[in-house]
Amino acid sequence: MSNDGCGAPVQTGTPADLDTQGQVVVAGKVSGTQGPLAGAYVRLLNGDGDFAGEVQASAGGDFRFYAAPGTWTVRALHRNGTGEASVSAAAPGLHQVAISVG
Repeated sequence: MSNDGCGAPVQTGTPADLDTQGQVVVAGKVSGTQGPLAGAYVRLLNGDGDFAGEVQASAGGDFRFYAAPGTWTVRALHRNGTGEASVSAAAPGLHQVAISVG
């Protein structure tokens, strides 16, 4: 289900609840100065900086993407600002990343 009509799916659950089933999963939390940022739009960009997907962070700021092995940039956009982090996911499994928006 999406919010605001943008088409980005709202995330549920937490990364610890996730069974990767042999897939690359890029997951984490978006936080600001006051804690988790609910509703932040989180974008996945490939190694060339091209858009690969977008989700909306859960009420706890959690997000996840299923991706191919490689180097990824995860960018969060929120009314409080933006933040980004990189992750190298060379093999299947859970690859966690924290994004600070300030």
